[in-house]
Amino acid sequence: MKKQYIALLLNFICFGILFVIFRYGVGTLLPLSYLPLLLGSAVLASFLAPKFVVHKENGTERIVVKIPFVKSVKKL
Repeated sequence: MKKQYIALLLNFICFGILFVIFRYGVGTLLPLSYLPLLLGSAVLASFLAPKFVVHKENGTERIVVKIPFVKSVKKL
């Protein structure tokens, strides 16, 4: 599997997990209707999900992750 596909898959998995957590977490705390709850959860998950990117360095591809609120970039 290509590194780009792995990075895309990891982005979707992290977004999906955070979306479900925020949807049920915010849904239990605030009595919102269906659409604002989904949109708010999607916005929160997109801002707080780690971003996986393929970085080409010296002819090799590496997956790096940028975690929100952390200034350094982690290499996988």
